[in-house]
Amino acid sequence: MPVYVYECDSCGGRYERVHGANETPMKRCPKCRNSVHRVIFPVGIIFKGPGFHITDYGRGNGKARSKPPTPGDNGKERSESTVGSKSDGE
Repeated sequence: MPVYVYECDSCGGRYERVHGANETPMKRCPKCRNSVHRVIFPVGIIFKGPGFHITDYGRGNGKARSKPPTPGDNGKERSESTVGSKSDGE
């Protein structure tokens, strides 16, 4: 059964009650007999899988990613300069 937290509107007292979702909720403070309201707490969410900030940008050394090669480039400039520098040294 779930645990519900209620807070008094006048004295500020907080009370935990265990009851089913279909049962009648607490309506009065046990101390001062004034009205109470249910306290809603935020739920922690953990995103898993690709497509989230931590997995996309959390890794790396802080440098920007290199641009992908352009369709007409095909790496020709890089391979020619490498081949030319090797042949110059021989």
